[in-house]
Amino acid sequence: MANEKKYSAVIVAGGKGYRVGGELPKQFLPISGKPMLMHTINAFYLFNKEMHIVVVLPKEFVSLWQQLCSEHNFVINHRIVVGGETRFHSVKNGLKEVATEDIVAIHDGARPFVSPELILMCFNESFEGQYGVIPVIDEVNSVRRLTDNGSEIIDRSQLKLVQTPQVFPAHLLKSAYELGYDSSYTDDASVAEKYGVNIKLVPGEYTNIKITTSLDIILAEQIDKYLSKR
Repeated sequence: MANEKKYSAVIVAGGKGYRVGGELPKQFLPISGKPMLMHTINAFYLFNKEMHIVVVLPKEFVSLWQQLCSEHNFVINHRIVVGGETRFHSVKNGLKEVATEDIVAIHDGARPFVSPELILMCFNESFEGQYGVIPVIDEVNSVRRLTDNGSEIIDRSQLKLVQTPQVFPAHLLKSAYELGYDSSYTDDASVAEKYGVNIKLVPGEYTNIKITTSLDIILAEQIDKYLSKR
């Protein structure tokens, strides 16, 4: 059928992520006894067991990941792709494994708690509107901008914090990534906007945290316990 949705996800775990601490990149650190990246992949598998999942990893850690999958009996089907010099290049590598006619989600490997409901909303909105869809949450802290004379307050009601998954018709995002790298790109939406793709914001989830620091690991353990009781 011409209007049938075909789902793909590119889970970007190509960074080294040593800010969390320890000798391993953060995507391999355990949450409730299981590597973080397995939680992330499982979130998309729970959404749609037939979807095409691409995982982008640093070249030097591919064998470790395969070993971890064996040790944890992790059998969710996914294709491994080697990451690039930057996140931009890692996503571009992952997109090569995505069919042009698909709707594709680009998701941070360090966001293991994205819900099936949020994934569904992003896919549906992108499919219906044929534009990019990104989840956002409100900024709850006071924010100041640095100036030549010190700093000034920013109206936080005009700010949104961006999350993933960022979802697009694959043909649009693949074309956008052919434009080439620009250091001003901060996420997939910024790449797509440069190509002229419209972006729609949808409500994100406060539990959909990006794990960056060692404190986030502690918080992640509590979020995992909370979500497992729902």
